Amino acid sequence: MARLGRINKLTVTEVREYGAHLDGGESGDILLPGREVPEGCQVGAEVIVFVYKDGEDHLRATTQKPLVMIGRFAALKVVGVTGAGAYLDWGLQGDLFVPRSQQREPMRVGNSYVVVVFLDDNERIIASSKLDRFLDLEPPEYAEGEEVTLLIHAQSELGYQAVVNQRHNGMLYLNEVFQQLEIGQELTGYIKKIRADQKIDLCLKKPGYQGVEDVSQIVLEVIKARGGRIAVTDQSPPEEIYACFGVSKKSFKKAIGALYRKRVVVIDPEGITLVG
Repeated sequence: MARLGRINKLTVTEVREYGAHLDGGESGDILLPGREVPEGCQVGAEVIVFVYKDGEDHLRATTQKPLVMIGRFAALKVVGVTGAGAYLDWGLQGDLFVPRSQQREPMRVGNSYVVVVFLDDNERIIASSKLDRFLDLEPPEYAEGEEVTLLIHAQSELGYQAVVNQRHNGMLYLNEVFQQLEIGQELTGYIKKIRADQKIDLCLKKPGYQGVEDVSQIVLEVIKARGGRIAVTDQSPPEEIYACFGVSKKSFKKAIGALYRKRVVVIDPEGITLVG
């Protein structure tokens, strides 16, 4: 049976001028349009295709790969809006529909929104920007310090909410983020803590000793680039430290403390100097 909204490997059962017929198993015959049939394609060959439904609810196949598939989250751009809903560019010839009832806020043409793709009750492939009910509510099994993928999907007074590993929701607290983040941005992060209520606290720098080592290397490279000395210390304002090194003051103080104990730098009231 062909998997709707996913990548499938299907066998060619017939090749005609208008396209190739594929064996969808229990799903029946699936047409691959002629313009996408591989050159020299013959009956019995296997092709890798994405299976979807056209406007008349017929199963169709395409060799194009969408930007996102069933059960996945992504930031997509709105290319059209009607009274019924919005249409998103997801990399295929037909746009992805978001019903008005599935919009967390009214969507506007030209803007991008984080959505999740799913099958509705009529097995239509649609999207929703109401993410909460699609996120995994099972207790997370991440280890503190574990590297994860993040997709920023919302911002509040507390900080940025992110989809963690395409499964869970997590929080990056604003007072611990020292770089500009955008809704829809994908980046690497780390598990800071799994709270008693099973909510996930995140950070952008690896916690613990390895994190200190990483920041120490950044500090060293900046000081070397400045000729071996820089007029910044652990007493400098957080904004100045971030402008120079791209890290928080707390991380910076740990890093230069580690460098000082290794006798790699000398610290005085006016700045930091490399030894040797």
